[in-house]
Amino acid sequence: MSEVIKLEGLCKSYDRFELRDITVGIKEGYITGLIGPNGAGKTSLIKMIMGMVFPDQGEIQLFGQNHLLHQAANKDRIGYVSDENIYYENLTVKDMKRVTAPFYTRWDENTYQKYQEKFKLPPGKKIKDLSKGMKIKFSLAVALSHGADLLIMDEPTSGLDPIFRRELLELLSEHIQDEKKSIVFSTHNTADLDRIADYIVFINEGRLVFNEMKETLTEKYLLVKGGKELLDRDVRRWFIGIRESGVGFEGLIGNRVEGERYFKDTAICEIPTLEEIMYFTVKGSEAHV
Repeated sequence: MSEVIKLEGLCKSYDRFELRDITVGIKEGYITGLIGPNGAGKTSLIKMIMGMVFPDQGEIQLFGQNHLLHQAANKDRIGYVSDENIYYENLTVKDMKRVTAPFYTRWDENTYQKYQEKFKLPPGKKIKDLSKGMKIKFSLAVALSHGADLLIMDEPTSGLDPIFRRELLELLSEHIQDEKKSIVFSTHNTADLDRIADYIVFINEGRLVFNEMKETLTEKYLLVKGGKELLDRDVRRWFIGIRESGVGFEGLIGNRVEGERYFKDTAICEIPTLEEIMYFTVKGSEAHV
């Protein structure tokens, strides 16, 4: 199975934050969710992949090639959607499209017009006058109109209404039916990824926590809810993180088999959501109600 993105020992330091030794491979033909709390390093990582920021050390490969040596060719194959506006705000939608299209060798005007109509984009309206949701829709229309082999999406559902969010997820699921297409989807709204992601890359405080198939996470982790009398010093060590109240607790265990064996008759055992895995991992034993 080939990798559309390969990061080796990636490091980047800022005044108050550092990405440290990120080594991860993104599989071709799948939707990979990039999760982590705000400030975890998701956007910094995406900007390095896009060539907007350069790493202090480490290597980035896209499509099997060193990205620094093949940026122009690689960007021709990438569709980028961000919750930040990346277009000239004083141009109209029509003029911005006219400026953007020539940069892509596989631009398909018919496809763009299809999405312009589908997303109800107003051609004569200036970018600065679009709502945040409409700006994201314009970015998405551009990204889907030049035959991109890789979609990189940084918080793409931010600012979208619930109906279009669901339509977007369906659209991405259809896009990935071509097994040569790949999507990297960064978000802190993990419910979106629960629906469509194949792989999950979890980053916290600038470090890689895991890169796993989403299906294997339900086999690995267990959410336990029970009375506080079940907790003693030894039992607490089994938990990645615990949230306690006056009458009980809920916590995440990283060994589902052992957790079920011990708690199946004394507590409620559930399969955790991605949000719960992220929450308990980030907060750890310091999380309290």
